[in-house]
Amino acid sequence: MQFSEAFPVSNGMDILGKIFGSQARVRIIRLFLFNPERVFDNREVGKRIQATVKTVAREARLLKSGGLIKKKTATVTVRRRGAASRRTKQGWTLNIKFPYLAALQNLVINTVLLKDNEIIERLSGTGHIKFLVAAGVFIQDLDSRVDLLVVGDRLKKTLIEGRIKKMESEIGRELRYSIFETPDFQYRVSIYDKLVRDILEFPHRTVVDKIGIRAPFTPLSAKPREMQLV
Repeated sequence: MQFSEAFPVSNGMDILGKIFGSQARVRIIRLFLFNPERVFDNREVGKRIQATVKTVAREARLLKSGGLIKKKTATVTVRRRGAASRRTKQGWTLNIKFPYLAALQNLVINTVLLKDNEIIERLSGTGHIKFLVAAGVFIQDLDSRVDLLVVGDRLKKTLIEGRIKKMESEIGRELRYSIFETPDFQYRVSIYDKLVRDILEFPHRTVVDKIGIRAPFTPLSAKPREMQLV
């Protein structure tokens, strides 16, 4: 079967929200799909997706009735004033026997999360961003070292981290990220830093490049800076 026009890839999370009934439901589904072995209670889910406990409880009941999640008791370690103790908690976990799990994973996880311009918009006002890379969850490669690499001048790290937290609540997964001021990043490029190499030598998407990082990332040992920076 062929379709005359393709669905736009922009704002995939909004599209899924319309299909599944609510943004909160999509966020909860993502949370459990990305964390299939974890047990979350309603409070933890609410904190992760930035929703009220009441909303989480309602959506969780619906997802349980559909068979996607199930109740489970887990033992957790609690630390208070340096002392550790163990307690049990009642929560929810992914039902790995859900018959349509693979299809749901393909639909929800592989949907384009945020387009380049949307990522730029989310990070606007956080400093002068000169190099921005999206990898990991943004390109469906969960083995990447980072999901976001942010490089720039006079970066407001606390503000960037807050914006990333917001993205995490929408995506349903903790994001791995690195933040560098431009001189520090340029130095790391010049010495062929392992972290930088692991990001740029493997699949990624360059969102912003005002520095001029060449691809593939193969600096010459004699003149590493000239090879990498234009």
